[in-house]
Amino acid sequence: MTTIIDGKAVAASIIAAIKDTNAALQARTGKKTGLAVIIVGDDPASHAYVGAKSRMAKECGFFSVQHTLPKETTQQELAGLVHELNGDDSIHGILVQLPLPQHLDAEAIIQAIRPEKDVDGLHVANAGKLATGDLESGLISCTPAGAMVFVSNAHGRDLSGLNALVIGRSNLFGKPMAQLLLNANATVTIAHSRTNDLPSICRNADILVAAVGRPEMVKANWVKPGATVIDVGINRVPAPEKGEKKTKLVGDVAFAECAPIASVITPVPGGVGPMTIAMLMANSVIAAHRASGTKISGQLSTLIFG
Repeated sequence: MTTIIDGKAVAASIIAAIKDTNAALQARTGKKTGLAVIIVGDDPASHAYVGAKSRMAKECGFFSVQHTLPKETTQQELAGLVHELNGDDSIHGILVQLPLPQHLDAEAIIQAIRPEKDVDGLHVANAGKLATGDLESGLISCTPAGAMVFVSNAHGRDLSGLNALVIGRSNLFGKPMAQLLLNANATVTIAHSRTNDLPSICRNADILVAAVGRPEMVKANWVKPGATVIDVGINRVPAPEKGEKKTKLVGDVAFAECAPIASVITPVPGGVGPMTIAMLMANSVIAAHRASGTKISGQLSTLIFG
């Protein structure tokens, strides 16, 4: 029987532990976890994402601040706000919603965030810590961190002897996902658009993670029987069966045909997606603990770190 991962349920268990952890921190130090979210411009999707993150932060009991800036905001103005938040002791995490308007240099803004407040895990210092196997003092990019929780739940924390394949090499997901798998002792391959004979490489993977943004690219004959399949893709495609001009969300994996082959698989939607916000909240409360000179413990530590 194939196990279909319920990402909402796993995320809910992490959020529940975050609430308890934040409450304990407040009782001990008198301070709540502080999260500042910055959004520039009027992109509807970005505003929807930011709204969801801000609501979740408040649900977790955080001190939550949202800075909504006009599209015309200059690089200097945005950098100035980041500098101000860097120096604010009530703010433990800073998130700049991407993409930014084209006239802004997103990379420069991300690197301007203090690494210990970089709850998106995109600063080069945090990427470097992950690359060198330091999972104790850095912050890990949220989506790969969430995907790794699924892998650990399926296989345990030690992946020795397992072949893992990550399709996609982005700095946001592919590279940090590969580093997490490698740190857990898997034998890791990264595939991408220039990889030859991708189906045969996939068929050797005990753990297959797809993050390329190509709707239902991974087919049943690509999947090793009994593999764990983590689908990170979110693609909107036409859904004529729902009516004229209707659409639906699908992943990078052809779920209906791959599910019977896999032993564990994530659906889209409802798989990795809910974990991204949960791990953002986790990074925020981790950053708050570090700022207070304490370490995460209890149920949240067990769920994330084992």
